[in-house]
Amino acid sequence: MVIEDRQINLLWQKIFNDLPSQYWPSSTLYVVATPIGNLADMSARALYCLQLVDRIACEDTRSSKALLNSWGIDTPLMAAHQHNEMQAAQQIIQGLAQGERIALISDAGAPAVSDPGGRLVREVRAAGYEVRPLPGPSAVITALMGSGVTSDENPAFCFAGFVPSKSTARQNWLKQWGQHEMPIVMFESPHRLLSSIEDMLSVFGAERQLTVARELSKRFEQIVSLPLGQVRAWLEADEHRQKGEFVLILAAKPEESRDAAEQSLDNYLFTMLRLISLKDSVKLAVQFTGLSRDTVYARALEIKQALEE
Repeated sequence: MVIEDRQINLLWQKIFNDLPSQYWPSSTLYVVATPIGNLADMSARALYCLQLVDRIACEDTRSSKALLNSWGIDTPLMAAHQHNEMQAAQQIIQGLAQGERIALISDAGAPAVSDPGGRLVREVRAAGYEVRPLPGPSAVITALMGSGVTSDENPAFCFAGFVPSKSTARQNWLKQWGQHEMPIVMFESPHRLLSSIEDMLSVFGAERQLTVARELSKRFEQIVSLPLGQVRAWLEADEHRQKGEFVLILAAKPEESRDAAEQSLDNYLFTMLRLISLKDSVKLAVQFTGLSRDTVYARALEIKQALEE
């Protein structure tokens, strides 16, 4: 089906003509998702909102200015980043008290999702003002859409945010998240990518599946799923594969590995609970197995009861 330029223009005109009649309350904070790489992913509703509001709070005024200039939007900007979030929240609340409409955007994607904005939104809501999110591009959802790791039958996943920068903290963090029976979505920077892959390989072994999604929505987008033992070789086969912005998806813990971990936990607890206190047994078992404290504590109570009987 071929759609002519005139038809496209008429469709867009109809959409934009309808936007002013929609509900745009004053004294409201609009949380607006922006493109993660492809400028054309900006929604018509987001464009209208960013032109309508009195001010736009943004993570980096320089990068946001470049984005807005691309669409001919000259709404005044104010900084709202990690280091001034609470101060910016108070400025926004003052503006809302005067009846302003204010938008919040991040450098890319959905604000307050592993980006500044969460505390700001909470402060605005606590002050009694409305917050209206405008959905749009998200690196997390985009990577999931292209990976096939979820399904109707098993739609669950966890978003863990950025991987810790130091190796010891990273390995402990990976052990904790890796026990979940669902895919784990995480962000990583290119200069730490290989180190993180090596730590994942050390923690989870060569067979655990990892999806590497890079440059999502951009020209050189790549999404590949491989066993951890093959990921480094794939990355090093082409120097360009280590460049850009990365979303990693660790596959859910395999059933047989969960069984082995649970059996190992049981064996450990049966021994330790005969020798030391419940509290100390749980503490050591968490370190030994990498399982969550809640999981270990619940199982320790069951075993302690069985031993006392």
